[in-house]
Amino acid sequence: MAKEQKTNAMRILDRLKIKYEVLYYECDEFIDGVHIADMLGQPYDSTFKTLVAAGRSGEYYVFAIPIHLELDLKKAAQAVGEKSVEMLHVKDINSVTGYIRGGCSPIGMKKNYPTVFHSSVTALEKVVVSGGKLGTQIILAPNDLLKAVSAQVADIVK
Repeated sequence: MAKEQKTNAMRILDRLKIKYEVLYYECDEFIDGVHIADMLGQPYDSTFKTLVAAGRSGEYYVFAIPIHLELDLKKAAQAVGEKSVEMLHVKDINSVTGYIRGGCSPIGMKKNYPTVFHSSVTALEKVVVSGGKLGTQIILAPNDLLKAVSAQVADIVK
């Protein structure tokens, strides 16, 4: 099998000397994270989706939550000190993050946006996030992930 190309997220973890596993899977069409977790037999609680929102100030923020939960925009805004935040439109994901829908990793975006993980991440042994392109996941220790993206944790789900 040909050597898989490293994503920006993987290069950053390598540079930080953070251990991680990569999981590749076939993905002809991205539906949602729950569909992928079901396909791969992964627990929902430890598989996180990456969401990007814009604050009233015009700043962008990254929120990562378990795939089966929904972001609470009020709690999210409070966590980053904004009056309100609203989800980034799908058409703007690439221009803001450098990633595409379904392949958006919290690691290695175009800029280091303030990042908040749902507080449940700290109780996990391993966390799964997008590897930076469709069909790629990164599995690593939560503390390493939080360190890699300088994230804070908060209760940000409904």
